[in-house]
Amino acid sequence: MKTTDLQKLNEISYKIIGAAYKVHSELGPGLLESTYEVCLEYELLNLGFKVERQKALPLVYDKIKLDAGYRIDLLVEDNIILELKSVEEIAPIHKAQIMTYLKLSGLKLGLLMNFNVLDMKKGIKRIIM
Repeated sequence: MKTTDLQKLNEISYKIIGAAYKVHSELGPGLLESTYEVCLEYELLNLGFKVERQKALPLVYDKIKLDAGYRIDLLVEDNIILELKSVEEIAPIHKAQIMTYLKLSGLKLGLLMNFNVLDMKKGIKRIIM
């Protein structure tokens, strides 16, 4: 990945995190994941980003593209995967999930965001492949 590409992804991810902070400060913890998802989508669209919600992620197996039911919560600017959670704590399987999505999509950057926290800073994990 070129330095300019990485810089652009960093700039976008910084704005995404700011939008997540805004949603979290407005709503607080304890709501359904889908609530945070639609609100974050709204904030990102207002910032002018291209956002796809519940984007199908096909699996390529034996050179055949198969719909295995995988869905990316939010895909921003065709480059950054957002996996949203509202759980007690992030488990290793959640990190594995976003890493698998990055691998299947060929993308390099994902943000794992848990909105069920008191401090949103502690709820965001940046995953780079």
